[in-house]
Amino acid sequence: MAPSFPQASSRAPRSDGADTRARLLLAALQLFSERGFAQTPVRAIAEAAGTNVAAIAYHFSDKAGLYTATFHELLGSHALIPHFSAPGLGLEEALRRYFEGFLEPLKHDDLGRQSLRLHMRELLEPTHVWPEVIERECRAPHLALARVLCRHLGVRRMDAEVHALAFSIASLVMQMWTQRDALEAIAPQLARPAAVDAWARRLTGYALAMVQAETLRRQAPRSAARKRKKATA
Repeated sequence: MAPSFPQASSRAPRSDGADTRARLLLAALQLFSERGFAQTPVRAIAEAAGTNVAAIAYHFSDKAGLYTATFHELLGSHALIPHFSAPGLGLEEALRRYFEGFLEPLKHDDLGRQSLRLHMRELLEPTHVWPEVIERECRAPHLALARVLCRHLGVRRMDAEVHALAFSIASLVMQMWTQRDALEAIAPQLARPAAVDAWARRLTGYALAMVQAETLRRQAPRSAARKRKKATA
């Protein structure tokens, strides 16, 4: 089962800590994505979440802790790794889970757009969280996918071609995340949240074709060697 994502609610806020924490995260994501880390005061976040500054200190220690949590608790890809890389999964199932997990936030349009904006701000104006974003949101999922590919390609050592294949498969996800405006302008029916599940199935098929092409590429030298051997026998 893919991870779920918090939703903004029009209901009166509950008084428990979990609800306060979730509201702080959603308010922080919106404001940090709009203004950036340095230009977002904690008081503005607390007011948007319907609570006080002390709640930020209680749940996240400080502004920096809250900022970090907006990356890793709301949409952190690190949590998806066990979902798509579990031992025993067939390649198609592993890839399907990979795409479903990474595309799930696009069903929640505002959440996805704010997260993309936040990551772009972090790319252009790196803060204390950037090294951890690279490690948790980039390196760890990439290596997990590469290990899945090695397993199904029968490759013992992760070489440059496996890395290239993993990056190519991941680029299918990035295209969906970064080209939302282009999708809406060119083929709006493909940009709707309801289209996400169909996209996950389609991208799974594309990725399977990429793996098959890499499999054939790796088999080609061995096949040629066998033909040469037969010719000289």
